[in-house]
Amino acid sequence: MATRVIANSPPLRERERERSVAMAKGHVLVLPMPCQGHVTPLMELSHRLVDHGFEVTFVNTEVDHALVVAALQASSGGEAALGDGIRLASIPDGLADDEDRKDLNKLIDAYSRHMPGYLERLIADMEAAGRPRVKWLVGDVNMGWSFEVAKKLGIRVASFWPASLACLAIMLKIPKLIEDGLLNDNGLPQRHETFQLAPGMAPLHTSQLSWNNAGAPEGQHIIFDLITRNNRLNDLAEMVVCNSFHEAEAGAFKLFPNVLPIGPLFADREFQKPVGHFLPEDERCIKWLDARPDRSVVYVAFGSMAIFDPYQFEELAEGLELTGRPFLWVVRPDFTPGLSKVWLAEFQQRVAGRGMIVSWCSQQQVLAHRAVACFVSHCGWNSTMEGVRNGMPFLCWPYFCDQYLDRSYITNVWRTGLAVSPGSDGIVTKEELRSKVEQVIGDVKIKERARVFMDASRRCISEGGSSYENFTKFVNLLSE
Repeated sequence: MATRVIANSPPLRERERERSVAMAKGHVLVLPMPCQGHVTPLMELSHRLVDHGFEVTFVNTEVDHALVVAALQASSGGEAALGDGIRLASIPDGLADDEDRKDLNKLIDAYSRHMPGYLERLIADMEAAGRPRVKWLVGDVNMGWSFEVAKKLGIRVASFWPASLACLAIMLKIPKLIEDGLLNDNGLPQRHETFQLAPGMAPLHTSQLSWNNAGAPEGQHIIFDLITRNNRLNDLAEMVVCNSFHEAEAGAFKLFPNVLPIGPLFADREFQKPVGHFLPEDERCIKWLDARPDRSVVYVAFGSMAIFDPYQFEELAEGLELTGRPFLWVVRPDFTPGLSKVWLAEFQQRVAGRGMIVSWCSQQQVLAHRAVACFVSHCGWNSTMEGVRNGMPFLCWPYFCDQYLDRSYITNVWRTGLAVSPGSDGIVTKEELRSKVEQVIGDVKIKERARVFMDASRRCISEGGSSYENFTKFVNLLSE
């Protein structure tokens, strides 16, 4: 399988300008973990680097690359361009075409073994093709193996953490948690209790650690091994930045002051720059929101990985119907295998005019819309930061990994939302959903605190703010 580079082919004069800029600032290779929630923030970061005069090669796996290109073409009528300065490249992930890439254990095992050689070959191929030499790798912490490849090739390394700093902090403190008897050497809980890593940080139960909630239990050791390996490899990075802001996680930043927050990240204020979505965005939903009253719509989205069984899907749907409120619900094509098409058609007929279901959307644009009243969310960190930046009250419904920790921040630390409570059978009932939506939307204090955090996040990314200043430090380092 060959490595591929797709150039966006701007006009000749633009290419000449781009090359002169690249010569001035340098060529940066950006590498995300192959999941939507990692591609998006690193693509947003890439756009920001291009704005500061860098040339970026963005490396996806072949499967994700094909999804991104297809979504770009669908959204732009045949073009697959990201704008000047970003080129897309791809390498194999080591899995067969028909293997399940939502199985994180399998995905991590494959890419850790196969991708280093492919990445090395890609870099050699780019140089042979006359591209400027890669000066820096900006790599996802979860792709720590790439830091070794970069060092071997004389490329400097900066690392990017796409989740909360608190999540990284817990990972970095694994030796201490083992020493304290909270975990065994395999990362499994020795004691079933709620702990708090440091004052001001979100409390978390030992059953909800990110590496113990990411797939089949028999494969959890693969993720734990990856984390402990990446903890060591991250020392190869000259700077570590993350998509957070100081006020959101003051306790965690006190614990790890060398990790610099540069968020909440976004590509551009007009939402015009593509951020590497795997599915085409349904732009009809923005016009649909335009026709709704201010703060009236319940927005529901569970990210790119969550899977619901048909019974839970129906309870959620009927819960939205029970609220009597307009709702916009993102339902990916693979969200609920086995769902009755007849049932879904009947449901959509009942809620026609009041509810809109789309397969994907520009979430930042939706959350910035005046019509949205609250966000029913899986609490992925991108969604959490996007909600915070737009002053959104949350109804939390975590699915896996670090989402339980993010829920704890929302409900226990920031107090900008509530969480659903599943029954003893694990199902969130329609009545529970209706009740919690009403509580979140009706709670004046939640709305007020959401506004406070929105203002804080926007101050951080404005000129002179802490995230703004940290981003300047990052740009200055990459410019060396």
